Amino acid sequence: MVRRKRGEERKIATERINVLFSLAEKYALEGKEQRANRYAQLAWRIGMRYNVSVPGYLKKRYCRGCRTYLRPGINSRVRLTGDRITITCKTCGRFYRFPFLRERRARPRSTCGSV
Repeated sequence: MVRRKRGEERKIATERINVLFSLAEKYALEGKEQRANRYAQLAWRIGMRYNVSVPGYLKKRYCRGCRTYLRPGINSRVRLTGDRITITCKTCGRFYRFPFLRERRARPRSTCGSV
């Protein structure tokens, strides 16, 4: 029996998750929503099987309630309220709040009006 190496499995799983999300984005832009949703669901299942978390920049791209690939304006709504981003899935109604305080601090201040 061949012994599997856990570190290598996780590395491969992370690569597969990235590939599946890039394919999901490609097919979502072509209008093939069902295929994009399936790729997002497969990426989630790979993450669960190999105990790999989905990278932070991809967590905002799929709904954790119904596992659909989110496209702002098409099947999700994005709002900026106070110091957070609110993303609402139009399929299941679940919403997510992410802080954007860091991005706000990094933004350069306007120098209009100062002499």
